[in-house]
Amino acid sequence: MVMGPTCGMILADLGAEVIKVEPPGGDKTRRLPGLGMGFFRTFNRNKKSVVLDVREPADLARAQALVATADVVLENFRPGLMDSLGLGYAALSATHPGLIYASHKGFLPGPYEQRLALDEVVQNMAGLTYMTGPQGRPLRAGTSVNDIMGGMFAAIGVLAALQERQRTGRGQEIQSALFENCCLLSAQHMMQFQMSGEVPPPFPSRISAWSVYDTFTLAGDEQLFIGAVSDKQFQALCGVLGRDDLLADPTLATNAQRVERRPELVRTLGETLAAWRAADLVPRLEDAGLPYAAVVRPDQLVDDVHLRDSGGLVPMTNEDGSTSQVVLLPLTLGGRRPGVRHPLPRVGEHTEAVLGPLARS
Repeated sequence: MVMGPTCGMILADLGAEVIKVEPPGGDKTRRLPGLGMGFFRTFNRNKKSVVLDVREPADLARAQALVATADVVLENFRPGLMDSLGLGYAALSATHPGLIYASHKGFLPGPYEQRLALDEVVQNMAGLTYMTGPQGRPLRAGTSVNDIMGGMFAAIGVLAALQERQRTGRGQEIQSALFENCCLLSAQHMMQFQMSGEVPPPFPSRISAWSVYDTFTLAGDEQLFIGAVSDKQFQALCGVLGRDDLLADPTLATNAQRVERRPELVRTLGETLAAWRAADLVPRLEDAGLPYAAVVRPDQLVDDVHLRDSGGLVPMTNEDGSTSQVVLLPLTLGGRRPGVRHPLPRVGEHTEAVLGPLARS
């Protein structure tokens, strides 16, 4: 639903012709409710849509003919399904040795490889929910981090395999997996344990390396994250807030001293900040060069001035003719943002255009 489509979206945004093979009636993510409502439109731009029922012999033959024209095959099914259809890497590469084949799985080969996985499954297995929630209250990240990053790593593998094929003439199979992706996200905490011998506490319970690195509640219940991670930044923050008393306190002179008194310091700063409105405070923090951030909801990002004016949020025509604003890849190439090149495809919109020539050849 997300992992394989993300890989295809990245490659399509970068200029590849990406053909999405959908079952009769279309990909089920087109019709998901609730939190899944945005999946299809978010991760399937710049692609063509072909409808095939690969369980039917005639359509399976069409799929195999389509593969013969492709540089890369992407698949995101449970282990063994593509092999059972005759569309696994071993079968296809026997007649197409230059084929690059990217599989998106829950786990790389090993003891867990036959298990089914979801983003939330591997977030629990790989320590992410433990690190994110308060002690005893594991909490998944609020987006499909492993699905999206897993698709990204598969795309990186595809690009590397294409380079290797230029040298050797041979393709290869690439596998990307949710669990291993999430273990990489937890790797810094694994290393922390190996170096300290102590179990890392969840983020809400962590011992901060900095004295001021918190989200504060301002007047009107507005919330603002403020960081002061150096002595210079702490001095600047005291100046902004008019807290010369904190600046003059010799027991708060260094970051190490302030960390020792962190609960008390955060509490007294919170009392001061509770009287400030964000509209008054933010310009002062900006002028002082201090890191800050309002707590923003996703819906508010649709009107974010930087995202919009920098060209990172652009219109896309949807399959029903409506328009959505979509977030582009977070990179520039030669000063250019890879953008939307095609409207979102209707179910099977390109079936005849793509498969017709193959039938006549």
